[in-house]
Amino acid sequence: MWIGVLCGLLAGAMWGLVFIVPEILDDFSPLELAVGRYVAYGAMAFALLLPRLKPLFATLLPSHYAVMLRHALAGNIVYYMLLATGVSHAGVAPTSLIIGMLPVLVTLLGRNDAGAPPLRRLVLPLLLVGAGIACINLDTFLHAGANRSPGSIAVGVLGAAGALLCWSWYALDNARFLKRNPQFSSAQWGALYGLSSGVLALLLGACAWAWAMATAAPSAAAAAAAAAAAAAAPARDWALFWACNAGLALGASLIGNHLWNVASRRVPVTLSGQLILFETLFALLYGFVYRGHGPRALEVAAIALLVAGVTWSVRAHAADRQACAFEASALQAGHADLADGDGMPGAAHRHQP
Repeated sequence: MWIGVLCGLLAGAMWGLVFIVPEILDDFSPLELAVGRYVAYGAMAFALLLPRLKPLFATLLPSHYAVMLRHALAGNIVYYMLLATGVSHAGVAPTSLIIGMLPVLVTLLGRNDAGAPPLRRLVLPLLLVGAGIACINLDTFLHAGANRSPGSIAVGVLGAAGALLCWSWYALDNARFLKRNPQFSSAQWGALYGLSSGVLALLLGACAWAWAMATAAPSAAAAAAAAAAAAAAPARDWALFWACNAGLALGASLIGNHLWNVASRRVPVTLSGQLILFETLFALLYGFVYRGHGPRALEVAAIALLVAGVTWSVRAHAADRQACAFEASALQAGHADLADGDGMPGAAHRHQP
């Protein structure tokens, strides 16, 4: 389990990069960022799978394709679009407050899965986690000044809530699928997941481009005005765009998802949900480095509470597993004693010449 925890931590370190790239590429829309990232991810996954693509696809069943499709949609494409809707309509603070409930929701939804300790043992760690999330978002609210209409905020809240449900469902379904299908290595399933995400992103980009061409105003005046506006706007750095998205595809998507798949196999679902908090912690760290300032008081409190909550939860899961192993060992020893007793088959077998 501790290897799984370490892989979850490293996956969070990779995923934290996702919050920095949009600030570097602020001239590009969320749709362009999503398409660029997942097309690059799909291309890398295809190159990784190419030497064994044919035999691997021969082992896939129709149900596996359905899982790849729904995971690519829920875990990547739809999730990111809903999150972007929340940010654009409600702002970063409300959206992060809603998305920040991911660890709590995943833990609660997976409380009946195998390996999960009783929920009463997780109440206090979850309260620490909730307090840490509240501190992060309170700090965000105190330093946000954008005013939006109630209708816009309502649309954003719905988008953020949809993103929360999408990724919570994906985290649970992916962990359960990997535990039921050990024939796929974590690297194989991560590459297949990336390939399906890349295909969907390519289709999405093509549809968006076709829609833009179809809805473009045909008049010469409108075309001239659009050309003048494009000429006046600063040139966008497409080399930087592809470099950042390629780095994100390699680090956050390819390596990060592989590490997360390893963690999903090795830890209970209730713990994997809380390991997502490492993404928040590394995102904060990278943000401090990128902006050139240290954490504020509420951010320090949030980091301390999150680390304490996750550490407590890890210890609770470890203690539960140790207790289960001790009970299983004692039960096995009891069965062995019965089998070796007088008049039992074990004793008869021991006295045979």
